[in-house]
Amino acid sequence: MNRKLTIYIVLLAIVIGIIIFIDASRPKPVNWTPTYDTRDKIPLGLYILDQEAPDFFKGQAVKKFAITPYEYFDGLYDYETKTYKAKGTFLAISEENRIDNESAKELLFFAEHGNTVFLSMKDFPPLLLDTLQIDVTGKYFLKDSIQMSLGRKPAKKYWFNEGIGFTCFDSIEKSGATALGYQDSSDKAQPNFIRVPFGEGQFLLHTQPAAFSNFHLLKSDHYQYAENVLSYFPKGTIYWHSGSRDGENISSSPFRYINSQPGLKWAFRIGLIAIFIFIFFNAKRKQRIIPEVTPLKNTTVDFTKTIGNLYYQEGNHHTIIEKKIIYFLEHIRNEYMIDTYSLDEKFIEKLHLKSGKSFEDIQKSVSLIKKHRHQFQSTEADVIEINKAIEKLRL
Repeated sequence: MNRKLTIYIVLLAIVIGIIIFIDASRPKPVNWTPTYDTRDKIPLGLYILDQEAPDFFKGQAVKKFAITPYEYFDGLYDYETKTYKAKGTFLAISEENRIDNESAKELLFFAEHGNTVFLSMKDFPPLLLDTLQIDVTGKYFLKDSIQMSLGRKPAKKYWFNEGIGFTCFDSIEKSGATALGYQDSSDKAQPNFIRVPFGEGQFLLHTQPAAFSNFHLLKSDHYQYAENVLSYFPKGTIYWHSGSRDGENISSSPFRYINSQPGLKWAFRIGLIAIFIFIFFNAKRKQRIIPEVTPLKNTTVDFTKTIGNLYYQEGNHHTIIEKKIIYFLEHIRNEYMIDTYSLDEKFIEKLHLKSGKSFEDIQKSVSLIKKHRHQFQSTEADVIEINKAIEKLRL
């Protein structure tokens, strides 16, 4: 690892450390996510309601479940007697509708058999609204907060701001519903809490789930409003659909813990960014792969063979011998560094000592070379003779 890269890594580690320190030392931001989960202590969770349930529902048993209402109540229905083994009130509080169609049908059946269904949410199951002939609308308010109260002429009104919605009920007369609570809009009070009779039971529909959240149960006297709304429950068991309790809606991501901790989450993200930056700049500094170039083929031998065949076919034996002699002497000069100007006894002695070849073979080759240098007519037998003599020295 070069020095410059080491410096970059150290600087990056220092920057990440500073960011983590700053993030850890600053106040944790308030999480206003409307989970309405009984385990959540955030403002719009239901932890307080869960803890204070014995006081809100005095003398009533509370049974929580996380499976769908259809799965829960279908198991409590006796098909022989055509009655429910469960008697009481179904309770569900959420930001928006989480009830599927089969569960909505089961809740209608549950209410029809003399039970109560309480839903507090900003968006209701369409099947329930169609069956109960209820219309909902969204009224926008000109003020920052709204007044909510119970009854047409309430003894007390409560101002709500955090987590409120704009949903209210419209045209409830045709359903036979009764308005139990109201919220003030810019022009007139609109019902936000109604009772709808159905079969031998009833539906209690409420459009402001934030009234039951941790924030409002701890704010001033807002708990009184929630207490008054829940007082409309008839005596009996409370069947609380607690949403994500027992693992429902829990992320299955292997990074869920990292994402749940702001410090870890940002450290993880910065680490990934740093890795990508390192890969990007490091890849740019690498030399590209040099393509393999096929070397040119040495055709000298082929060319020589071609020329030799040409001379042989033409019957020019003397020229072949002459080329052979020139090539042999060139080889002697390059290989053994011996001067070939004078092919005398001194030359023969040097070649014998350096090459280790037979003195007689060298002497014979030199004799043939001298002979054919001055002879302009040669035969095929001469070519064969001198070639054998030279090749014997080259082996």
